[in-house]
Amino acid sequence: MIKKAAKSTKTTQAAKTEKAAKPLTPAALQTAGEQALRDVQKALSTQDFANVGEMNAFLHSLMGPGLKQFSHDAKPPSPQDEAQELAFAAMEAESAAQARKLVKQALAKDPDCVDALVLRADLDARTPKEALEALQKAVAAGERSLGAEFFKENKGHFWGLLETRPYMRALEHLAGVQRARNSNLDAIKAYEKMLDLNPGDNQGVRDPLLGLYLATGKLEGARRLLDEYGDDGMANFAWGRVLERFLSGDKPGAAAALKKARKANRFVELYLSGKRNLPRGMPGMYSPGSDEEALLCLDNQMLAWSKHKEAVFWLLDQLVKFEVPKKAVAARLGKVPRKIR
Repeated sequence: MIKKAAKSTKTTQAAKTEKAAKPLTPAALQTAGEQALRDVQKALSTQDFANVGEMNAFLHSLMGPGLKQFSHDAKPPSPQDEAQELAFAAMEAESAAQARKLVKQALAKDPDCVDALVLRADLDARTPKEALEALQKAVAAGERSLGAEFFKENKGHFWGLLETRPYMRALEHLAGVQRARNSNLDAIKAYEKMLDLNPGDNQGVRDPLLGLYLATGKLEGARRLLDEYGDDGMANFAWGRVLERFLSGDKPGAAAALKKARKANRFVELYLSGKRNLPRGMPGMYSPGSDEEALLCLDNQMLAWSKHKEAVFWLLDQLVKFEVPKKAVAARLGKVPRKIR
C-alpha cells in the first residue's frame, strides 16, 4: 500500500510538472523576454562602469540566478514598474476575470499604464466604437507618460527603448481597429507614425500599410514604401509590387513583378483567382512561401485587390497563360516512356 501511494504521489507531481511546462506562445515569449530585458536595464542603471570590461563582467554576473538575486536585493520598484509587472501578468492570465483583477490593480498603481489600458479595452469594450475610444485614451496616456521631449530625442529608434514598447503596441492596436472599421486614412496615419518613430519596423506594420496605400489609391506612398524596404522578399511586398505596377499603368512591369511574386509565394494567386477558398480563421505562424504566409498577405491586401477588379481580371488572364504551357508539357511527358523519364 505504501508503494502504491508513493507511486500515485509521484504520478501526480509529474502531471503537475507537465502542466506547468506547457509550451509558451509567441506572445508569452515576447512578454517574458521584455520582462528580462527590463530587469537587466534596471540593474545596469544602478552601476557606474569604468570601461566595457567592467560592464561585461557585471552582465556575466547576472546570468543564471544572479539577475533574480539582484532584483530581490534592489530598491523597491516604483508604482509605474509595479503596474507594468501586473499588466504583464494580466497578459498571461488564464481567465478574463483574473485579467480584469490584475488590470484593475495595475491602473490603481499607475492610471497611465498603457498596457493595462489596452487590456481593459480588449476586455470591456462592448462595441468597436468603445474599443476605438479606449485605445485612443491608451495612446494619449503613452504620449503623456513619455513626454514631447522624449519623442524628439528618440525618434528613429523607438522600439529599441523598452519604455516605448507599450505605447507602440497601443498605437498598432489602435491602427488595427481603425482598419477594421474602414477608417483607412486614420489607420494610415497611425502606421506612418510608427514607421517614423521606428523605421526598423520591428512590429511589421509596413505590411498592412502597403495594403492600405494600394486600397486608397495612394500609389506614391506605396512606391516609397516598396523602395524603402526594397530588400523585403516576403510575399506581402512581392504581391504588393504586382498591384502597384498594374495600377501605375505599367503592365510589362506588373508581368515581371508577377514572375517574382509567384516565386515568393505561389498560393496567393490561387486564393485571388478563387481556385482556393479562404478559411475562416487566420494562422498564428507561417514560413516563407507557405500557404499560411499567403493568407496573412491576403489579410493585408484583399481590400486593395477587391477595389480594383480590373487587376483581378488581368491576373486571371495571366494565370490562364501560365497554366496552358504547363498542361502542354505535362501532356507531352505523359507520352514519354517511363524508362526514359
